[in-house]
Amino acid sequence: MSAGNMELEGKRKMKEQCALRKDIIKEFLAESLGIFVLILFGCGSVAQTVLSKGALGEPLTIHIGFTLGVMMAVYVAGGVSGAHVNPAVSLAMVVLGKLPIKKFPVYVAAQFLGAFAGSCAVYGLYYDALMEHTGGVMQVTGVNATANIWASYPAKHISVLGGFVDQVIGTAALILCILAIIDGKNIGAPKGMEPLCIGLIIMAIGVSMGLNCGYPINPARDLGPRLFTAVAGWGMEVFRAGGCWWWIPVAGPMVGGVVGAAVYFLFIELHHAKPEKQGENNVKDKYEMATLS
Repeated sequence: MSAGNMELEGKRKMKEQCALRKDIIKEFLAESLGIFVLILFGCGSVAQTVLSKGALGEPLTIHIGFTLGVMMAVYVAGGVSGAHVNPAVSLAMVVLGKLPIKKFPVYVAAQFLGAFAGSCAVYGLYYDALMEHTGGVMQVTGVNATANIWASYPAKHISVLGGFVDQVIGTAALILCILAIIDGKNIGAPKGMEPLCIGLIIMAIGVSMGLNCGYPINPARDLGPRLFTAVAGWGMEVFRAGGCWWWIPVAGPMVGGVVGAAVYFLFIELHHAKPEKQGENNVKDKYEMATLS
C-alpha cells in the first residue's frame, strides 16, 4: 500500500472512530465555535481600540471587527447548525417553525458557552496590555473603564425604556434582514454569499444604531462576556452599572427577535405564491434560479 493510500486509510479510520453521530451534538459544537469566533474578532477589535487609546482603532474598526466576526461565524457553523450564534435568532426560528423547540435550550447553552470562552480568549490575548492600561485596577465605568471591552453599557443620555426600544428595533431589523437573505422565494443571496450579506447587516446596524449602547442585539454576546468580567476581576458592578442595565440587552433582543420574525412573516413570507407545477411552467423566475444555483 502506498504512503498516500495509507494516509487516506488512517484518516478514514480516525473519522469512523471520532466522528460524532448525533446531530444535536454537532450543532452544539458548531454554535459554540461560531460565537467563539464572533467574540474573538468583535470584542478583540474593541480591546485593541480601548487598550491602544484609539491609536490602533476607532468606531469604524469596531464595526468592521463585528461585521467580519459574524461573517466568519456563519461560515464556520452555517453548514452544521445554521449559525444562529444568537439566542434571538434561535427564538425567531422556533417561532417560525424552522427550529424544533426541543433544540432551543441546547442552542442557547452552546451560544453562552462559546461567548464565555471567546471572552477568555480575548482576555488572554490582551492580558499584558490590559494590565499596563489599568495598573491592575479593573474599572466598570469612568474614563479608564475596561469592562466595556466585553459587554455593552448605556450612554448617559439613554433611559431604560429608550434602551429597551433600541434593542427591540435593532434586533428586529437583524432578524428581518436575515430572513430576507435566506428566503429562497425572495431574491435571497447567491449560494455561499449568505455569510457576507449577514455580516453587512451588522455593519448597517453598527453605523446607524450604535450611539445609544453599542448595538449588542444578542443576549449571548452581551451576557456571556459580562459574566466573564464579573468573575475575572471587575466584580458584580458589571450588573449594577447603568441602573442595572444588564437585563436590557438580554430581554430586548429576545422581544426584537419575535417582532422581526412576525413582521417578515406577515408582510412577506405569508404572501409568497405557491410553487407552480413543473408541467404548467418550466421557466423559473430568474431570482429563484440565482438562489438555487
